[in-house]
Amino acid sequence: MSTQPADAGVAAAGAGAIHLPAVHLILSAPACEPLIAEYGRVQTLEAARVLLAELRGIMLASRRDGVPVAPAIDTGIPALLAMLHDRLRDRNRSPLRPVFNLTGTVLHTNLGRALLPDSAVQAVAEALRWPMNLEWDIDTGKRGDRDNLIEELLLELTGAEAATIVNNNAAAVLLMLNTVAQGKEVIVSRGELVEIGGAFRIPDIMTRAGAVLREVGSTNRTHLKDYAEAAGPQTALMMKVHCSNYAITGFTKSVELPELGPLSKKHGIPLAVDLGSGTLVDLEQYGLPHETTVRETIAGGADLVTFSGDKLLGGPQCGIIVGRADLIAQIKKNPLKRALRVGKLTLAALEPVLALYRAPDLLPERLTTLKLLTRPAAAMRELAQALQPQLQAVLGTGYEVASEPMMSQIGSGALPVDQLPSHGLVIRAAATGRISNALGVLEQRLRALPLPVIGRVAQDALWLDLRCLDGHQRQHFTDQLALLAI
Repeated sequence: MSTQPADAGVAAAGAGAIHLPAVHLILSAPACEPLIAEYGRVQTLEAARVLLAELRGIMLASRRDGVPVAPAIDTGIPALLAMLHDRLRDRNRSPLRPVFNLTGTVLHTNLGRALLPDSAVQAVAEALRWPMNLEWDIDTGKRGDRDNLIEELLLELTGAEAATIVNNNAAAVLLMLNTVAQGKEVIVSRGELVEIGGAFRIPDIMTRAGAVLREVGSTNRTHLKDYAEAAGPQTALMMKVHCSNYAITGFTKSVELPELGPLSKKHGIPLAVDLGSGTLVDLEQYGLPHETTVRETIAGGADLVTFSGDKLLGGPQCGIIVGRADLIAQIKKNPLKRALRVGKLTLAALEPVLALYRAPDLLPERLTTLKLLTRPAAAMRELAQALQPQLQAVLGTGYEVASEPMMSQIGSGALPVDQLPSHGLVIRAAATGRISNALGVLEQRLRALPLPVIGRVAQDALWLDLRCLDGHQRQHFTDQLALLAI
């Protein structure tokens, strides 16, 4: 007969039991009140239940023969509330987050391209808070046309007869081709059958638009006679596509507007130009490389011109079509136009950006994109020299941080072979054995910051181009550097 006390077995079982507070005790704790106030009782309750279930599973999995074999988890209510707070915060954090663009590419497609000037930001905020006369003519009290909100400005800035706007430049090209050339031929040089980001190809968009591609010339050389020989009864459009994301050099020949314009008029065939990035001013006056403007393209004989609003123009994402009034009228009647139209936020942002172009002498101060593109290298050098010792102190002896010159680029297919002198921080791993791993770890740590820092790894170094780190952003950047040391 055993001499063990009657309650010994119960005590042993109790020692191996899992103790977690009931969910109502967590929610009734005073420290939980702020979570309920911010995230709501329903969401907080569900998150608490999931947390407790997961902890119970972890604790069961960490036992062998009912005895814990892993460090105990703090299951006190304060610790559980801390875990619950982290979960609710992470769950409710928007996946669309602000980041520091230190890649050296100003108009970075993956990072949202153009930053809007303050006037556009304020206009969008007002449009978010108020009903707006999007399609309402205040003077007549009748329904209006949303394109009218920006058409007058576009005609003034481009010299075109009419204009319309859709959600991006790819949509502008699609809509134009579907309207003017559905079931008919469009003549394009083989050297201009481009592919841009996201596998968007001119031949594919023509197929989707219902147009028939008629290739002329060769990859590197196309002559005026190639267009002339291809023109016929089935030709609906002659089209030039700006090679915005690459350049062909060497033994080359292309037909420019001064030649192609008269030929299209002779045959009575409209001439369309996809400018891609598009600019409304001569960038040379600001010390940047020349890019053909929309006004120059219209004056050169183009009947239709398509371009983006969120690249060199410096506005919101949209696609703009300007040109002959009769062709624009046809485009606006196409049912696809309604599917591709923009909303009030885009128009609210675009109008003040276009208005800035009425004062071209003030653009470098007021248009954010141009301000960043024209920022002198000396300003970035001064900033790099100030930040270098701060970042070095945080990273310690495992890395070497240097202030060095580098080259920025405009980006998003604009002037692909032209670069801008810049300055920034170059970080190299101090140990020679595992350089790539050390840089990868640091690059990941930078991306994990509350405001992720996006640089580029190249030539066994992490490059942080400071061209786009300006104004109020600098303080936010320095404030979180200490987190890298944790």
